[in-house]
Amino acid sequence: MRPVSYALALMMAASPALADTKFEQIKIEAGAALYVAECRRCHASDTDHESYGPPLENVLGRGAGTYPDYDYSIALEASGIVWTPAALRAWMEDNTGFMPGTKMRHVGIEDRTVQDFILAYLASLSTRDPKKISD
Repeated sequence: MRPVSYALALMMAASPALADTKFEQIKIEAGAALYVAECRRCHASDTDHESYGPPLENVLGRGAGTYPDYDYSIALEASGIVWTPAALRAWMEDNTGFMPGTKMRHVGIEDRTVQDFILAYLASLSTRDPKKISD
């Protein structure tokens, strides 16, 4: 093990809270990179940038089809779905199977680790308390 890696491992072993915080930050950073690669071309991550789809800032806990002034499909508007981590995971994996009639093209992010990272990033864009958003 390289000295830097060894020191980091010792530091994290000595402080589980620090390890959790560091790992969460790494997940968010990886999620941001994956978001740019897979989602950004259609979804701005914030309301300051235009995009084809609705912005995804504060998407966790938001009702599906409720972002103001976006022309959603009738299927999504009428779904009654709230974007929980589980619902977003299902959407990322097979949005057309999850919501027949949606206007969005099939996403197909099936790797659960990639989903986890993107969800960590989306959670970092939320002002809502994640403990109040249940699966």
